[in-house]
Amino acid sequence: MRYSLFTNDVETTSIWFNSLRDETGLKVLNEGMPILLDIYREYDIKTTFYFTGYISKLFPEIIRMVVQDGHEVASHGKSHVHKDGFDVIPFDKQKKHLEYTKKLLEDISGQEVISFRAPALRVNKHTARALIETGHKIDSSIASQRFDFFLSFGGRNKLKWLTSPRLPYKVDINNIFKKGKSDLIEVPLSALFIPYVGTTMRIFPWITVLQRLGIHFENKINKKPVVFDIHPNEFIDESDEIRIINKRTKNPFNYFLKDWVRSKLKVKNLGKGAIPLYKKEIEFFKKRGYRFATVKQYCEEVGLI
Repeated sequence: MRYSLFTNDVETTSIWFNSLRDETGLKVLNEGMPILLDIYREYDIKTTFYFTGYISKLFPEIIRMVVQDGHEVASHGKSHVHKDGFDVIPFDKQKKHLEYTKKLLEDISGQEVISFRAPALRVNKHTARALIETGHKIDSSIASQRFDFFLSFGGRNKLKWLTSPRLPYKVDINNIFKKGKSDLIEVPLSALFIPYVGTTMRIFPWITVLQRLGIHFENKINKKPVVFDIHPNEFIDESDEIRIINKRTKNPFNYFLKDWVRSKLKVKNLGKGAIPLYKKEIEFFKKRGYRFATVKQYCEEVGLI
């Protein structure tokens, strides 16, 4: 069986303003999420949605929309604030954030929450243990053989992606980037040096065409599941507002690469322009007989949990 796991990260991030905004969260609720859910209904597929605790508390109905359509509700940490990144906060704080978000999502959804993806994929040596001790069974924060060109926060830790296993694996409790004997399963995001995600799809659609061909070829060899990541805020348009690129760091070099350059690139094909591009990705794997499943379903069906 070939598996395609098309996953979604849900937060209040404004790509247009390069900042977190409650106003963007409202547009995600009213515009981005309905577009995504309509696409999934059209193709009759189930996916996993990773929610931050912040947007879940702000707009709990956003969780209920997903539950109603039979998708998996998963944790994306308490917030997407830079200082709350799982690569910089200590073990005890990671546990508190995980416990808070898990309980919040379970109270709203009525589902057990066992899957996690770190905000901005930022993790450290404590994250695996924190996840295990808070009842999480699956992580999807590692993007094996992906290189971010220092354009994202946590770049040094993310260099460990280059040597991380490509196939799903049980992690080392003290090093989530390596295989071990813990009960936590890592389901790596797909990447061929460049990430297979909505951002690449929108900015460089021709690269994504090559990526999916390579990922499909690899699946024929080793059955590695396709793991794509997209955000409902990629389907909203905020360009009617005057744009100011907000600084998230005082370091001028980091600002130039991680704020200014990224923000200039990432606005291409935002809004309705992303819809036909995303449908092409789904159709490619649909036509080739892949089973679209949630991350939890995949792990259960192949015997990982």
